[in-house]
Amino acid sequence: MQDNSEPKNIERRRFIRNGMQLALAGTLVGVAALSVKKTRASGMVWQIDPFKCVQCGRCATECVRMPSAVKCVHAYNLCGYCDLCGGYLKPDPNARSTAAENQLCPTAAIQRRFIEDPFYEYVIDENLCIGCAKCVAGCTSFGNGSLHLQIRHNLCKNCNECAIARVCPAEAISRIPADKPYQIKGGFRKTPAKDKG
Repeated sequence: MQDNSEPKNIERRRFIRNGMQLALAGTLVGVAALSVKKTRASGMVWQIDPFKCVQCGRCATECVRMPSAVKCVHAYNLCGYCDLCGGYLKPDPNARSTAAENQLCPTAAIQRRFIEDPFYEYVIDENLCIGCAKCVAGCTSFGNGSLHLQIRHNLCKNCNECAIARVCPAEAISRIPADKPYQIKGGFRKTPAKDKG
């Protein structure tokens, strides 16, 4: 009687070894694909186009970060340094002062500093800003639009699908090249549409 157990053991070992090699190869291909995808994605970041933003307030509530990675920024070269700032003061304020009841920002993230009569400078404390866009809406409606929202990339998780972009009614959030991450209103101009005819 012949002992056939040894060839079966060799076949079983070969089968297990081949299966492990195949699983390892599959894992390596998967890891390589993920790193290629991540490398490509790292060249792009999410950002708000300030010319499309409608100040809906969703940046404050829809971001996966709490508080939001969206912050108000100030384009100082556009600002009028007004005494009566629509982005700082509530409509019909009791007084043009820094008192909380007169401020539009719910977190007092905007600081008003006297320069000279009648000019004031408005500075954003990004640690307090929640990206609610109340100041941006006021500045756009009653001022020159120097306040606008931007996604701060030191805070943003750069999610594959931005939660804010999904619900943005103006489609103002899109991926842009990481080497040009900020779209500051005073820093560039959109090319005007050419007249036909």
